[in-house]
Amino acid sequence: MSGAARAIDLSRSELREVTEYAVACALPALAIFERERPGDRRVRAAFEAAKAFAEGGERTKAIRDSAWAAHRAAQEARDAGQAAASDAARAALAAAGAPYLHPLANATQVRHILGPAAHAARALELSAGDDPAVGAGHIALSRTLAGPVVVDVLRRYPAAPSGGGRVGELIRQLDATLR
Repeated sequence: MSGAARAIDLSRSELREVTEYAVACALPALAIFERERPGDRRVRAAFEAAKAFAEGGERTKAIRDSAWAAHRAAQEARDAGQAAASDAARAALAAAGAPYLHPLANATQVRHILGPAAHAARALELSAGDDPAVGAGHIALSRTLAGPVVVDVLRRYPAAPSGGGRVGELIRQLDATLR
């Protein structure tokens, strides 16, 4: 046995629905980033690029570039001691990565589907004084946002992997409620 993950069929319309879900789950964290790092438009640009794909646009280099820019924004916020802003930027990064979900049955791919919700939940918790009830509330909301296509795509993958700290825990909580 080779250990290679089996291929999963993913249509363009399914990728669009997963991306739409990712944007909807991550978007509440945008206000946190913009409040803590006013004038930095990289995170908003990542949301806009992902949203454009979800609404029928093509997968372009601009989406990847905006994701990398959101990644740099997350690192800069982290380095500045702005943990909530960093997770908000990671939510945008994950949403902009959703159009590129790999069609391989690998548990790490679950992070690409549920990571936007989990990073947004963590940003919201941190912004509320590290209140886990706030994160749990966002995970509950994210569960209601997942339509049948998103749930069907998620179920093609193995369960979310272990690890990942609090964000990993939030991913696993959401994964368990959607399966």
